[in-house]
Amino acid sequence: MMAKNFKVLMFGWEFPPFTSGGLGTACYGLTKGLARNGVEVIFVLPIMPGTVKSDYLKILTPENLGISGKIRFKGILSRLKPYLTSLKKTGERFGLERFNPEEYAVYGRNLVEEVRKYTKQAELIAKEEEFDIIHCHDWMTYPAGIAAKNIALSSGKNVPMIVHVHATEIDRTGGHPNTLVYNIERMGMSEADSVITVSNYTKNIVVKNYGIAPEKIRVVHNSIDFTYPNEEYNFKLKRYHKVVLFLGRMTIQKGPDHFLRVAKRVSEMDSDVIFVMGGNGDMFTYIVEEAAKLGIGDRVLFTDFLSGEELKKAYRMADVFVMTSVSEPFGITALEAMGNGTPAIISKQSGVSEVIKNCLVADFWDIDMMANYILSVLNYPELRNCLKNDGLREVSKFTWDEPAKRCISIYEDATSSIYGV
Repeated sequence: MMAKNFKVLMFGWEFPPFTSGGLGTACYGLTKGLARNGVEVIFVLPIMPGTVKSDYLKILTPENLGISGKIRFKGILSRLKPYLTSLKKTGERFGLERFNPEEYAVYGRNLVEEVRKYTKQAELIAKEEEFDIIHCHDWMTYPAGIAAKNIALSSGKNVPMIVHVHATEIDRTGGHPNTLVYNIERMGMSEADSVITVSNYTKNIVVKNYGIAPEKIRVVHNSIDFTYPNEEYNFKLKRYHKVVLFLGRMTIQKGPDHFLRVAKRVSEMDSDVIFVMGGNGDMFTYIVEEAAKLGIGDRVLFTDFLSGEELKKAYRMADVFVMTSVSEPFGITALEAMGNGTPAIISKQSGVSEVIKNCLVADFWDIDMMANYILSVLNYPELRNCLKNDGLREVSKFTWDEPAKRCISIYEDATSSIYGV
């Protein structure tokens, strides 16, 4: 089967503008890459109930993506939103009425029921659509993928199901998984014809903690579609301060508490540094209070979740970007930072460390090394310019076409395995 003939039924729970992190960015980039390489995608997306402004629907048209005719969206009314990150801000920005973020815990109240509803709607869509491949992004969509595969089987067609692991419950909880979520993840990976992980780091977690055979797993690293940063900004903050940037959900996985301890150490050595923390999550209140307890409350600025132009400005304003993730399956933010000319210091416990060289790498727990790296970048212009220029050159070669082509190869192998062609 030629790649251009593939029609993919894709299940995901994030797509811009409704995004709380890297998954939405990855789904957007991969979908564009697949479409540019001749694949037709039917993307099934949960849309939260309420009044949605028309510009939201406009953003999701294929024409706006520049790939008309290759992507269709199937919206399912659902509160399928597991993380607290950015829920309130998203609701306000896109006109969602009758929305109460207090109804949600870390995984959201009644999330299991929402997953069930999403799965039932997926069955109906699978009955209506023709497709060659089922592609599921992360655990909440695995039951939907299994349901779609069974629908296809009932009509006499064995369609390969691919599950794409962008993160695991092991990552999200620091090794203390929610049993129900873990079991759904393991079921989805076991039922899948092929498993994609976003890094070798994540592949090892899947093999060790979920019992999936290594030969069943293919690694497809994330990417960005690089565009040279031509915009010029004038930041008042930069006139008086050096800026260190953290971006990520305020959860145990992303290590915001480790970042604060690094910030404390840097502040003891350089009083001109301001630390900007962009993101939200279940640890947000704790992090704000901890900054005050550490005596750096006046040095840390909290911005909530950032996207679009706000995100670009944050990268451009920063003198250095720091990722202190405890367990990071990939880490697209590092590529985005480097693509905006911002030197990056990243956790060794990350997938992105497998694909970039022009950055500084340290263990998330090594507060002294992280702090020394930051001070070196801030105080030695030659090092800062080297990381900036070499980083830009490195990520200028990145494109979502390469991950898309790897996914197409996986589609071909899965189809050949089933049909013996």
